[in-house]
Amino acid sequence: MQAITVRPAERRLELRSDLPRPRLNGPTSVLVRILDVGVCGTDREICAFDYGTPPAGSDFLVIGHECLGEVVEVGAEVTAVRPGDLVVPTVRRPCGLPECRACTQGQQDFCFTGRFAERGISRLHGFMTEFFVDDERYLNVLPGGLRDVGVLVEPLTIATKALIQVRLLQQRLPWTCNVADRHGCHKAVVLGAGPVGLLGAMALKLEGFDTYVWSRRAGGERQQLCESFGVRFLAAEDLPAAQIHEAVGQVDLMYEAMGASQASFEAMAALGTNGVFVFTGVPGRRGPVPIDTDLLMRNLVLRNQVVLGTVNAGAQAFADSVASLSEFATRWPDAVRGLITARHGLSAYADLLQGKASGIKNVLAIG
Repeated sequence: MQAITVRPAERRLELRSDLPRPRLNGPTSVLVRILDVGVCGTDREICAFDYGTPPAGSDFLVIGHECLGEVVEVGAEVTAVRPGDLVVPTVRRPCGLPECRACTQGQQDFCFTGRFAERGISRLHGFMTEFFVDDERYLNVLPGGLRDVGVLVEPLTIATKALIQVRLLQQRLPWTCNVADRHGCHKAVVLGAGPVGLLGAMALKLEGFDTYVWSRRAGGERQQLCESFGVRFLAAEDLPAAQIHEAVGQVDLMYEAMGASQASFEAMAALGTNGVFVFTGVPGRRGPVPIDTDLLMRNLVLRNQVVLGTVNAGAQAFADSVASLSEFATRWPDAVRGLITARHGLSAYADLLQGKASGIKNVLAIG
C-alpha cells in the first residue's frame, strides 16, 4: 500500500508504495481504511525535520495524525465498532509504565513520564497511508452525517480538552451565570484564525461565550467565516494585543492558537479578573523576546488569573469533539465546510508538506 513517510536520518520525505497492508493482530484489533487525513503545522514541522521519531527498529515514520477512517474488519472480541463505522483514532498512547498514574487510568494526555508515543509523530506510524490496524479502545465512532467534515474532530479536541479544564478550574469561584439565558455571560478572545483558532471559536460560541477572534488583518474569508457563526473579528493591524480589552471589556478566557509567544504574552495583559489563559501553540526555538514580566506577574496574582496549556487529548475530549462537531454541522453547516480549503490526492503531498502554507485546512483524500 501507499504511504507518506519521512526518513529523519536522511532528511527525506517520500511517497512509498511498497508497504504491506496491515492485518488484524489480536482479538480486539480493528482494520481501518483511511478516508481523509488533515495536514497541519505539526506535519510540516516533521517534514522540515525539526522533530519526528520512527518506531523502534524502523528508519522511517509514516506521518499524519488528523485522521478519518472507515472500519473494514474487526477482531473476534471487538464490541465498540463494526464494519462500516466512521472512526477517528486518538493520537497519544500510554507510556506503559506502572508508576505513571495518568497512563494507567487512561489519561495518557497527562502522562507523567514523557515516554508516551504519538501516532504519526513519535514512535508510532501515523495515518497518511491507505490502511491501519488499531485496538478498539483507541477508536472514536462518528455519525455518518459527519463524513465530509469528520477529519476536523482531532484538531477540535484541542479546544474541547481546554474547555474540560476550564470548567474544572472555574469551580474555584462563582463562575456560573446568574441569568436565565447564559449566552454571552462570559467573554472569550481567540488569538489566531487558523484551523485550531476557528474550531476553538466555534467551541466557545457553542459553550455560550460571547466570542471574538483577534487576527492579523480585517476582511477576507476568515473574517467572513467568523461572522457567519456569530463571532466578532478584531484586526491586529487596528488593535494591539495589549489593548484587546478596550474593544471587548472583561476578558474571561483567552484561547491562544497562534504559536507566537511575544504576541500571546502581550495579549495576556488584557486578560480580565479571574480569567483563564489557554496556550495551544508550540513556538519554535528563536531568540529571546521582550515582555513585561512584572505586569504579567502582578495581574496573575492580583486578578486571580490562571494560565494552562493543552496538548493531545484523551477519550473524553474526543467524545466531546464528536458531539460538538455534530452540533456545528447542524447550526453552521456552511461555516464548518468552509474550514476545509481543499481536498487533494496523495500525489500533492510534497507541496502541501514542504511548500508554502495556504488556506485554512488542506486535506489528503485517500479513500
